[in-house]
Amino acid sequence: MKPIADYHMHTPLCGHAVGAPREYAQKALSVGLKEIGFSDHAPFVHMVDPGVTMDMKQLPEYYKMIEDVREVFRNELIIKVAIEADFIPGYEEKTRAILDDYHYDYVIGSVHFIKDWGFDDPAQRDKWDETDVNQVYRDYYALLRASAKSQMFDIMAHVDLVKKFGHRPTEDMTDEVRITAEVFKECGVAAEINTSGIRKPAGEIYPAFELMKVYAEAKVPLTFGSDAHDPQDVGRDFDIAIDMARQAGYSEYVLFKDRTIEKAIKI
Repeated sequence: MKPIADYHMHTPLCGHAVGAPREYAQKALSVGLKEIGFSDHAPFVHMVDPGVTMDMKQLPEYYKMIEDVREVFRNELIIKVAIEADFIPGYEEKTRAILDDYHYDYVIGSVHFIKDWGFDDPAQRDKWDETDVNQVYRDYYALLRASAKSQMFDIMAHVDLVKKFGHRPTEDMTDEVRITAEVFKECGVAAEINTSGIRKPAGEIYPAFELMKVYAEAKVPLTFGSDAHDPQDVGRDFDIAIDMARQAGYSEYVLFKDRTIEKAIKI
């Protein structure tokens, strides 16, 4: 049985997604989902990039957009209002101000930057050629841990995003992952299975199966997300994701409401 909820999807307000929220909801129904959550990219706190995130002035539009579609589908589909925010060290107060602006059902935290380098940005991909890949991985996991410790987030997104373009460490990062999983558990943060990795150069789900086993062993709560930037990707590859979760040792995943775990669903 596939997961009933897709907790990671976007809207055109982020500047790099297509399709109206209504189309995402319709697709969710067509693939048998019972619940979805919109979690578009929050405005950056350290710079402005309209091709990647909303502008601050667009936040009220975002809230209304999701509230409107939730009303349209109120008898067919549970729709949660959420947001995805980047963890940028030194900008925690500005980030919290955005997250306190609305009563979200959950907040997804993500790491896309190491210092000022957008390591998953195709326009900045060349920098990988002049970088110590092992150090990038260590820095990435350190930022994931700092994100969880900030207590700003409920779910951490694509927790091995650093592999997006296919760069792999030559050193064993198992200890980094294990420590990260322990921090997630201690901080009450969930990790997501994000199927978008299959659609990227990495060619596999975030996180990889061996990493997923580490999170399962640490008993880190689990959510599912397609990271859809197009309605056609809603719930995509969830059959693969649920099988991986079971094989990794997970027996349930969680749903959120009012920024707390609402219930667990057996898998």
